Amino acid sequence: MNHWLRSYGLLLSWTGLRSRATLPLNLVVQTCLAVGIIVGFAYLVPEMNDATALYLATGAPVLGLITVGMVIGPQEAASAKQEGIFDFNRSLPVPRSALLASDATVALITALPGMFAALVVAALRFDLTLRISPLVIPAILLTAFAAIGIGYGIGYGMAPPAARMMSQLVVFVALMFSPITFPASRLPDWFASLHNVLPFQYMAESVRDTLSTPPEGVSLLPFGALAIWSLLGFMVTFRVMSRRP
Repeated sequence: MNHWLRSYGLLLSWTGLRSRATLPLNLVVQTCLAVGIIVGFAYLVPEMNDATALYLATGAPVLGLITVGMVIGPQEAASAKQEGIFDFNRSLPVPRSALLASDATVALITALPGMFAALVVAALRFDLTLRISPLVIPAILLTAFAAIGIGYGIGYGMAPPAARMMSQLVVFVALMFSPITFPASRLPDWFASLHNVLPFQYMAESVRDTLSTPPEGVSLLPFGALAIWSLLGFMVTFRVMSRRP
């Protein structure tokens, strides 16, 4: 265990140093994206009511987590494979799980400022009163881990050009065709049914219901679905990282 913790600490420092040139820019982009969704999407709605405001306010942080984990993550993993960083990291005498944990930690740190900025702007813009549940912490962590696990699975499991194209497809589907900033009832039935399998709807439900707790309480179904997606994503990534070159 001591070896794992020491490896994790050293790898976290190494990952932070390696990302020092892009990390500030990522923070700015994520914050602008989250705030932009709150401000910009509101122009599409002629008459804003409380339900629509709640979807926008809670959907923006989710889209920020998805962008970091499933868009930036695969692109950085693809670049690491092309630049040889991936093979270098695998040659280090450290546990593969510590290597994966350090990457996931940096990605999570990158996403958090934008998420909090979106909530503050949404509260001011829409004058919302949130009823925050203690379950918001596991909801955010599971959403982040599912996005990061799937994203790194795409990045490390696919060829770099394919991983970059897939990340673009993910952000397109998440932003335009996923029930994150609007109810699933607005989608065609077959598309709404597809989201019963995909993780986007569960990410939105878990964060929305824990930031504004409904009278019937918080459903645990999204938590279970996100835990399964997180486990699958990290298992694929761990298997690829453990494969002999």
